Amino acid sequence: MKIVCVVGTRPDTIKMAPVIKKLQDDGRFIVKVLASAQHREMLDIVLRDFDITPDYDLNVMRKLQSLEDLSARLLKKIGKVIREESPDIVIVQGDTTTSFISALSAFYHKVPVAHLEAGLRTNDKYAPFPEEINRRLITHIADLHFAPTEKARDNLLREGIEKEKIFVTGNTVIDALEIALQKPCQLPVKPKGRFIILTIHRRENWGEPIERVARAIRRLLTEFPDLEVIFPMHKNPIVRNAVKPLLRVERAYLLEPLPFIPFAHLMQNSYFILTDSGGIQEEASYIGKPVLILREVTERPEVIEAGCGLLVGTDEERIIEECRKLLLYPEQYQRMAKKVKIFGDGKASERVHQVLLSYFGLRKEGVEEFKPQC
Repeated sequence: MKIVCVVGTRPDTIKMAPVIKKLQDDGRFIVKVLASAQHREMLDIVLRDFDITPDYDLNVMRKLQSLEDLSARLLKKIGKVIREESPDIVIVQGDTTTSFISALSAFYHKVPVAHLEAGLRTNDKYAPFPEEINRRLITHIADLHFAPTEKARDNLLREGIEKEKIFVTGNTVIDALEIALQKPCQLPVKPKGRFIILTIHRRENWGEPIERVARAIRRLLTEFPDLEVIFPMHKNPIVRNAVKPLLRVERAYLLEPLPFIPFAHLMQNSYFILTDSGGIQEEASYIGKPVLILREVTERPEVIEAGCGLLVGTDEERIIEECRKLLLYPEQYQRMAKKVKIFGDGKASERVHQVLLSYFGLRKEGVEEFKPQC
């Protein structure tokens, strides 16, 4: 059976990588990796991390590209690959524009689609933007839905997806995290005391929201002389130009995007994490690091319910208030710093593999679903 696995950005490649490796190890599958390079340099770093060489590299990235231009270029180029390869199924991950356009193109060519990380919802079509609509549209194209959690499955059922097509697998990002943490690695910087990690990149946070976050971090560094902040900056110049003037200060490390392996080790050694990333919310809970979420809503409510994460938005005073609690009060910190398996157990890619074997009639046994462990 021929499978096309599509990647385009750093996060979706991290989450797709364990599935690609698992399928490549099974001689019953021919695996073709299609990289759109929606994010060129950040994608390449992850491909090297996991020793994956794309069969197709579309190299679509342009500086300051609009969603319209990106989508049009993707549709034409991805369609050409699907016509030439005529795969038995296309696997897409998450909610990127690359994933949505790949699913749409597969539909145009009447090729089945499998969706990793299916069913995440904020129910606000502009948050995150454009990801919330991307993943909703993929849902109504896909033939197989790999939901990371029971809540994600419930979302799909409410939208009319047949239960026989939904499989709760856990999230493959936990598989990738376990692979990364098993590999020896030196930290990219050597902090002298407690350090926190900052990541921020989402479109809805561009401009003033990012600047508010940066001002909050700057004030915290002034208030806590033992505190250090590590910020691996997104390649987007909109993000960089907003942050650099405010965080060129002592004990703030502004880094280039990091390979996943050193970043995973950095998270494991951090005190806590501030982020607007989705995947990092999952990773932080798995390794027991409190995570303050720089968004108004999250499609991963499990992290809030488990007490591992907190929505703080981008209000400067709110960020400072919640950071102070973690820095000053050990009991508050310990309540959030707990390791929980709410998003995965490191076996999601094997479950995906087993479902695909069943889908193609290569096995008869059922697939044991992921059960969270708090």
